[in-house]
Amino acid sequence: MDLSYYPGCTAHSTAWEFNESTHGVFQALGHGLAEIPDWNCCGGASAHNLDHFVGLGLPARNLALAQKQGLDLLIPCAGCYGNCKKAEAALKDPGADKAKLESVLEFGWKGTIRVLSLVDFLESPGVLDAIRATVRKPLKSLKVVAYYGCQLVRPPAVTGVKSWENPTILEAACEAAGATALDWSYKVDCCGADLALTHGDRAATICSKLAVKAKEAGAEAIVVSCGLCQANLDMRQGSAGLPILYITELLGEAMQLPGREKWWKKHIVDPSRLFG
Repeated sequence: MDLSYYPGCTAHSTAWEFNESTHGVFQALGHGLAEIPDWNCCGGASAHNLDHFVGLGLPARNLALAQKQGLDLLIPCAGCYGNCKKAEAALKDPGADKAKLESVLEFGWKGTIRVLSLVDFLESPGVLDAIRATVRKPLKSLKVVAYYGCQLVRPPAVTGVKSWENPTILEAACEAAGATALDWSYKVDCCGADLALTHGDRAATICSKLAVKAKEAGAEAIVVSCGLCQANLDMRQGSAGLPILYITELLGEAMQLPGREKWWKKHIVDPSRLFG
């Protein structure tokens, strides 16, 4: 199955390893990723604070491009996913926003494609079985906690996630790779990424608390599915020293994908020691 692919701005910068590992895992699972042509920034956390319509229009343009491809759209970045889901909700609602978006962007939203995060994709029928079948090195000795953050599952009225208070699909994917996914109470807390530039001390307080709680749960690493969460936790966890792994990196190690050692070099806390 082929999917449209929206990498987002961080895929070619701070989250390079997320992009590379995502491509590697999807190729191993037999899924093609067709990057949508001429995509634009989704507006991040700032556009909607400046102008409501710009905050919807930027991600809506990417949805229009994906609709032309006629393939379900995969968005690995949690922030981009959240913005695109808000635009999708506006396009589904027969109101003023929908009419203005379609007029300015010169397209009509048909609702024929799905907007998917990695979490959504992992929940698709047969995906976990396909992961188990592709694993070459089960990560039997590795203990992790899964961290969703706030954008992947909330608000549930927009994301459609039913178990938004206690999602478990990242844990299931970790266990499909042979790792032990531990339970903890902080999996959907915000990491404070949007505070990083303006209130770095507060972001550091939040991140260090998350890392401490993960270690108290017995974790050797935190598994994420968001470029901002990974960077923020990696940089601002204080002295905890926990590797912050993308779910696709963990799966890529279990699948023994070539070139994975290059991913580890992008991390502040080196995760290679987990796989010795």
